[in-house]
Amino acid sequence: MVSQTEENYLKALFHLTCESEHKIEAGTNELAVYLEVKPATVNDMLKKLKEKKFVSYEKYGKITLTKKGKSIAVEIVRKHRLWETFLYETMNFTWDEVHEVAEQLEHIKSQKLVEQLEKFLGFPEIDPHGDPIPNAEGEIKKIVRKSLFEISIGAVCKLVSVKDGSVAFLQYVGKLGMGLNCKIKVISRQEFDGSMEIEVNSQRFTVSQKFANNLFVV
Repeated sequence: MVSQTEENYLKALFHLTCESEHKIEAGTNELAVYLEVKPATVNDMLKKLKEKKFVSYEKYGKITLTKKGKSIAVEIVRKHRLWETFLYETMNFTWDEVHEVAEQLEHIKSQKLVEQLEKFLGFPEIDPHGDPIPNAEGEIKKIVRKSLFEISIGAVCKLVSVKDGSVAFLQYVGKLGMGLNCKIKVISRQEFDGSMEIEVNSQRFTVSQKFANNLFVV
């Protein structure tokens, strides 16, 4: 039996390693910051996860998910993103509201419910934030994308996902009239601070480099 807390740790490790570019391991402090807990708390949990063969870990060393641990993490991510999609598409939740509720629903154990949910939704491949949804076999479709900051001046691109899924960021994106699949034209970029002028729905905005780095486009 895997507890909800253990599932949360495995999911966090998945986000920090498997979903990060060219990265397969994470540090204790990095995991503590991500989960907003003390490093000592992380160390205690890592001992339990190691005993269950969910992680490979030596004290003060790097942490990696085992095949068994990754399998559980992928299933949690799969359920989370399916529930986000359900809430967004059928329950009139906005994309900044779905995450918190999906955090609760992702721990439901019923495999039949998850299978029926996926079938009901038409086997979606991405969630409301543009992140890929693992299929029943745990396979995750690779999405080739760039950050908005990498796009050339004068080019038009399409928003496909966000790196920062926080409520504050998603609400800010929404206030600019932006959402998944919207078209964005890069007007200019300032050498001094990397700020950019962009055009969305015939309106122009100046956004920071940090903002541009948190939008993924094609």
